[in-house]
Amino acid sequence: MDAHSRGRADEIDPADQWVLNPQTGNYELRLDRSAGQSPAQTPPRTRRASPAASAPAPAREPSEAPVPGQRRRRAPESASAGQVPPQSRRKRKQGASRKKKVLLWTGGTMAFVLVGGAAGAYAIYNKLNNNLDVVDVVGKDTNAGFAKGKAFNILVIGTDKRTGEGNAGYGDKNSPGHADTTILFHVSKDRTNATALSIPRDMKADIPECQSRQSDGTIKTIPAETDVRFNVSLGQDGRDPGCVMRTVQELTGVEVDHFMMADFNAVKEMTTAVGGVKVCVEKAVNDPKSHLKLPAGESVVKGEQALAFVRTRHSFGNESDLDRIKVQQQFLSSMIRQMKSDDTLTDPGKLYDLANAATSALTVDSGIGSLTKLQDLARELSSIDTKNIAFTTLPVIDNPAEKVRATVVPDPVKAPQLFAMIQSDTSLTEVKKKQQDAKNAQAALLKGTRATAAEVRVDVYNGSGVTGAAQSTINWLQNEQGVNRSTNKSNAPEKAAKTTLTYAPNQADQARALADMMGLPATALKPGTQDAGEREPMTLVLGADFKGAGMPITGPAKAPKDLEKVAADKQVCAK
Repeated sequence: MDAHSRGRADEIDPADQWVLNPQTGNYELRLDRSAGQSPAQTPPRTRRASPAASAPAPAREPSEAPVPGQRRRRAPESASAGQVPPQSRRKRKQGASRKKKVLLWTGGTMAFVLVGGAAGAYAIYNKLNNNLDVVDVVGKDTNAGFAKGKAFNILVIGTDKRTGEGNAGYGDKNSPGHADTTILFHVSKDRTNATALSIPRDMKADIPECQSRQSDGTIKTIPAETDVRFNVSLGQDGRDPGCVMRTVQELTGVEVDHFMMADFNAVKEMTTAVGGVKVCVEKAVNDPKSHLKLPAGESVVKGEQALAFVRTRHSFGNESDLDRIKVQQQFLSSMIRQMKSDDTLTDPGKLYDLANAATSALTVDSGIGSLTKLQDLARELSSIDTKNIAFTTLPVIDNPAEKVRATVVPDPVKAPQLFAMIQSDTSLTEVKKKQQDAKNAQAALLKGTRATAAEVRVDVYNGSGVTGAAQSTINWLQNEQGVNRSTNKSNAPEKAAKTTLTYAPNQADQARALADMMGLPATALKPGTQDAGEREPMTLVLGADFKGAGMPITGPAKAPKDLEKVAADKQVCAK
């Protein structure tokens, strides 16, 4: 029913008040005189939200007791002076009681972020801001902004805790939940690409000691556990999302800046808000456990059917969680495309539903715990083309300690290589040609002949800030690599962010040899313009990226061989 048929101005749907101005490309307020308004009036009940208000995030119905950790509703925050805060807060409702463990998929959460701030132009700022749940991560400073020229990492977490109306058949009523779906989302420092790394829930991992704020406000210290399933890093023993952040950081060596967490209502509500998500299956599906029924080929799913699609374990591949992760990644890629499509971005009704559903589903850390902060995040992501968003899964192998293979462990070769790529901000996809050409020119420095270890002469300076780094490197070079003409020159004049090797043109073969030994990237090589004397050494300055003598300075230039990945712009059929 529209505003005209309702007849009262104070009952107009906020989404109906905004239209796209084809001359400016912006959404503008439509004041309908027939609804009792004049051009000078402000719509009743709400005040116009600032266009900078924010972007949407995935959906959550009212839920029962919070996922472990102190959850607080975001206090109303004015978008502008004089803004009226909401008069009430949403109450949580107890879910029904049927026990069934399911996957919570959080694709809608990240899909919301990738859309940017489109919905913020017309959304009711205070209402959406008050939808957010915020968790304070104990011992973690999450308040730093998104610095220009610096990569950042967000952990997207899904829990199988049953929350929200209409979910009586999902999850475990009495369980505090697990980290059933976890995606480490890395955004490059130049904002041209991103990597979404899925972490299997059944992978064995070490969970470090962590502190978690409990529902009564107290802080609980939870002891470390070794060789346990990754999914117990959330919920169990009172662990909150901060414990998942610490576990991922210890596992990957990647600093985790923020987290987002949602329940499986996000899938149902977000897919409904955008009018459905296109999926593709190679053969017809009829899974009685997830209740998924689809014909072969393409279909559009939303609501319960969308949730069934990402939950099913028995319809694709070898019915493992690893194959389900692939299906979830394909689904999320499609959802991102749909949310960035003209069908969504030019429809004010869809955008309003999307914003409301998204913020209702989202729990975040205090560093991004408001619409304005989420919009800052959206701005950082807005320039990334979907073809440069790569989804992949942490490389694993069957757990060799088990006779019945129920769990997996990180691949001892491929996993560290992939972690190193993320640490060194190396893209899994091709980026802009201009940037790629520059990288190719730098990479050419590593092409050519290599000197023998005995011919390499190098002075080593410590600019890493790590005590003894130069001497430990000298010891390794001389004792392990045979570079006997290496000298410890003590501390560099100042700390260095990156390790660099400066050399003369006639020392290029020595530079390549040393780069091979130390795992130096091409960008670390700094060739001079004048030849060096016969006994003149090169200069190696160890930077903050130094990880230890004998450890590669940075990650490989290419992803590990046979690493499965899919770009967000590709439609892939599940099989």
